[in-house]
Amino acid sequence: MAKVNRQTVSYLSRRFEEVGLNPNKRHGQNFLIDLNLLNLLAKSAQLNSNDVVLEIGTGMGSLTGLFAEQAAQVITVEIDEYLYQMASEELEVFDNIQMLKQDALKNKNQFAPEVIAAIKHHMQGEDGRVFKLAANLPYNVATPIISNLLRSEIVPQTMTVTIQKELADRLVAGPGSKDYGALSIWVQSICDVEIVRIMSPKVFWPRPKVDSAIIHIQHFPERREQFEDLDFFYAFVRAMFFHRRKFMRSVAVSAFKDQLKKSDVDDVLAELGHGADARTEQLKVEQMQLLCNAFRQKLINVTGEQNPKLANQS
Repeated sequence: MAKVNRQTVSYLSRRFEEVGLNPNKRHGQNFLIDLNLLNLLAKSAQLNSNDVVLEIGTGMGSLTGLFAEQAAQVITVEIDEYLYQMASEELEVFDNIQMLKQDALKNKNQFAPEVIAAIKHHMQGEDGRVFKLAANLPYNVATPIISNLLRSEIVPQTMTVTIQKELADRLVAGPGSKDYGALSIWVQSICDVEIVRIMSPKVFWPRPKVDSAIIHIQHFPERREQFEDLDFFYAFVRAMFFHRRKFMRSVAVSAFKDQLKKSDVDDVLAELGHGADARTEQLKVEQMQLLCNAFRQKLINVTGEQNPKLANQS
C-alpha cells in the first residue's frame, strides 16, 4: 500500500531547508507534526472506500496520504506554489489524489468554481459516493471554508478539521455565552458539532500562538429541508448579530430599515413574545428560526414579493 513519509519536525525542516524556504505565515502554514493526532483526525473523519474527500491546505501531504489510503478519491487544494511542488513529490505514489494549485475560495462568500467542479466530477464516478471535508485548515480561511461549504450546491456529509480553539468554541457555543453568535446559529441549525480534541501549540510546526482543536461537524439534510429559504436565514442571522450589544428591536429596525416600518417590526416581536429588552444572543437556534420565518412572512405580506431578500443577502 502506498504511504507518505513520516513528517516529523526534523523531516519537514530538512525539506524546507533543501529548497531554501520557510513556512509562509500569510497562508497560515502550521503543520501538524504529532503522528497520533494526525491519525486521530483521519480516524475521526470516518472515511471509507465510497468517499470523495476535499482537503483544503495540502501542506506536505501527510494528511492527504492518510485520507487517500481510505477514501475513493481525494481532492486537495494548495495555494502555495512551492508547497504544491513538494507535496506533489510526496504524493506521487498515489493514483487517487487530484491536486489543485489555487485558492479554494473565489471570494469570502463563494467557493472557487474549479473546486466545486472537481468534487462534482468525482462524485459522478460511481453510485453511493459520499462527499466529506477533512483537513488541517489554515486559520485564516477556516471560517469562510466551513460557512460557505454549508451554502454551496454540494454540501459535505461531514467536516472533520483542525481549527483555532477560539473558532471551535464559537461553533459549539450556546445562547447567552460570549462565544455565541451568527456562526453558532448558522452551523447548528443544520448540523451537529463536536469538539474531538483540544491541541496545544507544541503539536504544530511552526508553533501557533493559540490552542487549536479537532472538530467533527455532521450535516443533516432533513434539517435543511425545513427552511423555505436557507439563504434568507443565513443573511437574517448575520444581520441580527451585526450590532451584538444592541437590543433586538433596534437591530431588526436597522436590518429592515428600507423594507419594513418600525410598527411592522414591533408586530413581529410582540407576536413571538419578545419584549423591549430582548437581545438576539439570548435566543436558541429554534427561536431564531421562528423569528426569521415571522419576519420573512411579514416581508411577503408588506411587499407582495414571494421570495423577499434582505439588503445584505448575496
